[in-house]
Amino acid sequence: MLQGRRVVLGVTGGIAAYKAVEVCRRLVDAGAHVSPIMTEGATRFVGEVTFSALASEKVQTSLWDEESPIPHTRLGQDADVIVVAPATARLLGHYAAGISNDLLTATLLATRAPVVVCPAMHTEMWEHPAVQDNLAVLRQRGVHVVEPESGRLAGGDVGAGRLADPAAIVAAVERVLGPRDMVGLKVLVTAGGTREPIDAVRVITNRSSGKQGYALAEEAVARGADVVLVSTVDRPAPPGVEVVRVGSCAEMEAAVVPRAAASDVIVMAAAVADFRPKNPPDRKIKKGGAVPEIVLEPTHDFLVDLGRAKRPGQILVGFAAETDDLRGNALGKLERKNLDFIVGNDVSAPGVGFEHDTNAVIIYSSDGSEREVPLRGKREIATAILDAVIQQRSDQQ
Repeated sequence: MLQGRRVVLGVTGGIAAYKAVEVCRRLVDAGAHVSPIMTEGATRFVGEVTFSALASEKVQTSLWDEESPIPHTRLGQDADVIVVAPATARLLGHYAAGISNDLLTATLLATRAPVVVCPAMHTEMWEHPAVQDNLAVLRQRGVHVVEPESGRLAGGDVGAGRLADPAAIVAAVERVLGPRDMVGLKVLVTAGGTREPIDAVRVITNRSSGKQGYALAEEAVARGADVVLVSTVDRPAPPGVEVVRVGSCAEMEAAVVPRAAASDVIVMAAAVADFRPKNPPDRKIKKGGAVPEIVLEPTHDFLVDLGRAKRPGQILVGFAAETDDLRGNALGKLERKNLDFIVGNDVSAPGVGFEHDTNAVIIYSSDGSEREVPLRGKREIATAILDAVIQQRSDQQ
């Protein structure tokens, strides 16, 4: 999370400068204090007032600001991170050579904060040996590079050099600033509600949006983990997360079980169906005549299998979405399924659980401890859950 972190956002003179507006908005939405710097070239593509309106303070463009005689020093010393998006070939060359010829390059040279550069340029420029040599120098010095994507460029060209997606840029900033306490860990997360077929077109499902599972995957990768997300919902994948798409409980089991043994942490955030229609036909049941009878049978609770097969040091987290007797139901599942943690939430409460952007949970531990997390954004809930996981791993070592 970026709450309270001071981010200097440098914007240079490339056509992708318009995307920096979205980067700025996302950083502010994540809780960061954003101080924008625009080069003279950037102002030819995007107006200063746009960034002044969206950022946390007025945009700065000049070293000769009468209100602050040494703005580059103030910005460089106060920053928790400096992000340059887009970073043109000129900016990369000046930065690599240590040339200070405007406010942005002066600030880059006047900081000890981590720096993230996000190059964007035409393919021929991106592939030029001079540009790649400059990037190699910057990487060697510890600068973080968010490489451009391939896609449509200015002038109708297509190729490598397109500025990375704003969400990927913000995720990179979070990885740089976040706790790196999950580096080297393999984390498996499930998300969404399974869909059990009634016939060829209809399904039994639930209201799970998958938002909590995706927040957990996003938080884990930001903390340095290698993350696989097994999901039933078609949501954009968090940057850096491998996504496996499934539909039914059986498909989720087939995706999770073979990967479980190699995982250090398994977080079963998905709402897996307890029942499924028995022997569903492979055609659509037509309306007419008597109402068809749908016979249900229990699905296989493969979380029980994961609990039995759990190896020493592996952490297994389950979820209990309840409408009554939250504590009793959650603790029963915790013991019965041999979990390390179970995250209980009362989905009948306002703003909690399914489809909401917020959640309120109680994290029950196998050691008997409990932690209540009041109504928060689902990313903050994910942070609390993974904090508990890391604390237990630390206690075990």
